[in-house]
Amino acid sequence: MSHLIASQKVIQHYLAALLTEDESPEPAVKPALAAERKAELNKLLAQAVPVAAPAVVSPVIALKETPKPVVPKVAPKVAPAPTLSKLVEIAARASLEELQGSSAPAILQRDIPIAQRLAEPSPVATVAEKSYRHGRFQALFFSVAGLKVAVPLTELGGIHELGDINTLFGKPRWFKGVMLHKAQKYNVVDTARWVMPEKYDAIVEQGLHYQYLVLLGASNWGLCCETLIDTITLEPEQIKWREQEGKRPWMAGLIKEHMCVLVDVDALIDLLSRGLDINA
Repeated sequence: MSHLIASQKVIQHYLAALLTEDESPEPAVKPALAAERKAELNKLLAQAVPVAAPAVVSPVIALKETPKPVVPKVAPKVAPAPTLSKLVEIAARASLEELQGSSAPAILQRDIPIAQRLAEPSPVATVAEKSYRHGRFQALFFSVAGLKVAVPLTELGGIHELGDINTLFGKPRWFKGVMLHKAQKYNVVDTARWVMPEKYDAIVEQGLHYQYLVLLGASNWGLCCETLIDTITLEPEQIKWREQEGKRPWMAGLIKEHMCVLVDVDALIDLLSRGLDINA
């Protein structure tokens, strides 16, 4: 019990730092006020209890856009929130349809030329260019070591239960290995170790119980997660968007209402492919 409490305190401290750090140039905050904000956030985290997610439209993972005929506008029908098992089924089916027939091997660090590893990141869409920033969108919420993470459904490659993982030598510590699922190889990321390597210790490791692999886009990268929370509909104004290029490129923004990090999937894939962690 003591190691779980210690682990929770570590996560609370880390999340408080993310939520209170200025992501864009703003007037300086007085030290007393900043301390008060952090104290209030830690108090909320300690007292937080699961709450029912608002009713959402059943998720539709749009992996490929097709022309849509012009039809008269009708009022949308709101369906009840899907269960976690249904969510896994939908996401996994969409992922298999997208990746069916693909047999691309897992990316190994030794297969990447040194010049490519040290090269500048390949161009990826900036936060401002993301389509979901300009309107209502749905995101999958999941948790890792007490930290909540959200991925836009349009950039979700699928969800699989975590199976046997083949470890590889000479890889970064956050690289757990390769998981084979229906002839498809997935590179498995120890999400907690990748996100907060400086706070990952034996206490945090003992408290982890990974159950699922959340796939990123059409890539063969997947993030380990402990719990699938739900899909939630978000408005752009609910998110504090990352405005500074080059600062935490893997993070599209912060959803303060849910105390959650929104992932920039393209940027995260780019970092993982180059063997870099959050400190890059």
